[in-house]
Amino acid sequence: MTKNTESRKKQHSIYVIVGKDTALLNSSCEKLLETLLEPQQRNTGLFSPDPDALSPSQVFDELRTLPFLTEKRVVLIKNAGKFISDNRKMLETYFENPSDTGILIMSVSSWNGNTNLAKKLKKTGKLINANPPSASQMPKRLMDYAKEAHSKKLNYNDARLLIDFLGDSLTQLYAEIDKLAIYAHDKNDITADDITKLTGHNRLFNCFEVINSCLRKNIPKAVRQLRKMFAEDKSAEYTAVGAFAYQFRKMFNAKVMLEKGAHPAQIANQLNIWSNKDAFFGLLSKLSLRRIAYFITRLAETDFKIKTGRTNPQAAIERLVLKLAAR
Repeated sequence: MTKNTESRKKQHSIYVIVGKDTALLNSSCEKLLETLLEPQQRNTGLFSPDPDALSPSQVFDELRTLPFLTEKRVVLIKNAGKFISDNRKMLETYFENPSDTGILIMSVSSWNGNTNLAKKLKKTGKLINANPPSASQMPKRLMDYAKEAHSKKLNYNDARLLIDFLGDSLTQLYAEIDKLAIYAHDKNDITADDITKLTGHNRLFNCFEVINSCLRKNIPKAVRQLRKMFAEDKSAEYTAVGAFAYQFRKMFNAKVMLEKGAHPAQIANQLNIWSNKDAFFGLLSKLSLRRIAYFITRLAETDFKIKTGRTNPQAAIERLVLKLAAR
């Protein structure tokens, strides 16, 4: 059974997608359409009119029109705020008795949960939140998306790992989960091993090599490696800070365990250090816990400056690399 077939069994008669970010809103609309209609069915099964030139009779007539070559007729109204305001009473009536053969999707920038329409939606439809989550909410959002879109389990720590690799762009994270679901097609869950192999392996390896060159005081090589990483990986300016932070957090945790007397083999197993074990523990011998913590803090500051447009990503990371190489 395909993913789309499974999704169609769970479909609702009405969807309202709410969000202030246009890119996320459009992405959510597209992903929902993918679960409701096959690509070849859109010509006959989808009605998506201009909301500024739309009458309520058109909408309700389309929803009650028998579908042709599809199971359901889908009506998508983007930027539906004005349409809802102008036709609230008619929509309330429709929400009470929606069409058996039509699916209504409306995207809006805001949605008041205290209105009669919102209360009726809870009984007959589904509200989809397309607003970007806060940092603390992000892992849960990814876990929910993996389950709802692909019937895959993604645990909290692995969701955090994905964010470490890619940053906090929800659209990019969703797209990566789509790829990971295909990669892990024969399994029920998406694991840290899947994420590391498909998403982060090359980026993590590159970061590790840059750090290694810095600690060996080979600054020219470190800068060349860093610039090569940016040249070959077009997404590096959005994800490099996360990849470096991931490496330093792993080093911090490993250093703490070493100082408590843990054996390297035990640490490697607990922290998922699969390759370059000797080199990894060699780096730890050259760094104090305090210095690792210093760079984690600097990376967090750099990440904030990049996201607020206060610095150029590549230049900022090069400055950090030079600091790392200094005594």
